Amino acid sequence: MSTPSPPMPQTAAPDWQAAPGSPYPTYTSPIPVVRTNLGHALASEWTKIKSVRSTMWTLGVFALLVIGIGTLTGLIVSTSDSDVGGESPLALGFFGLLLGTMCVITLGVLTTASEYGTGMIRTTMVACPTRGRVLVAKALVFFVLAFVVTLVCASLVGFLHVAMLDGNNAGDPTGEEWLKGTLGVSLYLALLGTLSLAIGSIIRHSAGAITIMIGAVLAPLVIALFMFSSSLEDLQQALFEYSIPNQMSVFYANSLSESGPSGWDPLWIMLVAAGAALAGAFVVQERRDV
Repeated sequence: MSTPSPPMPQTAAPDWQAAPGSPYPTYTSPIPVVRTNLGHALASEWTKIKSVRSTMWTLGVFALLVIGIGTLTGLIVSTSDSDVGGESPLALGFFGLLLGTMCVITLGVLTTASEYGTGMIRTTMVACPTRGRVLVAKALVFFVLAFVVTLVCASLVGFLHVAMLDGNNAGDPTGEEWLKGTLGVSLYLALLGTLSLAIGSIIRHSAGAITIMIGAVLAPLVIALFMFSSSLEDLQQALFEYSIPNQMSVFYANSLSESGPSGWDPLWIMLVAAGAALAGAFVVQERRDV
């Protein structure tokens, strides 16, 4: 039986002396580090909105409706040899824009609600934790896009109608009529789409938010049509006057009612509504989880 070997004597650990200077080598990243700002959020939202198919489809259908129906209406009136009685030819563009509002509403809702449906909003919030900045960026990008597309389509249809109805005793549009029939109605539709964007951010469900907005556009006018009681005349008149179709018609001086909003009033009404909805969306976004 072998005897165990005696334990080796323990030696003290050597007293190492650290090299002079920092124990870690200095490193400078070649990638510049900058503080994020609203400009970065705007660039991100512009990249997203121009790269998804829904944008091209909705804006394509919008342009088709506005230009197509506008051109068709002008052809019908010009070939019928009817006398328009000196009325401004710009008013014929109302019909195409009224149908085009459905496309603007749909795109506005999808700009925010679709990200909640797919879960992409989590990635967005990780990249930009400041939720208010994300909402502002989405609203600004969408507003500018909707305004520019509407302005181009409305202006093109306006020029077509002026040229087509030259021989139908149509009056030459004044500068104010041109301004309201192009710039004014474009601002109004862009604000209506921004209101839809805010509702989509609050509801967080595409189909539900689109349904609410379509109801807001059509319901007041449809309900007013079925109010036959004399006791409801005041309410019926108010629904007619402040319905979105009637407010849009004000920009073409062919309002459905003799009283109510006039001039640029519909624009200020929609501005207040869109601002209030965005404020509500901001509060909801800050308090809810994504």
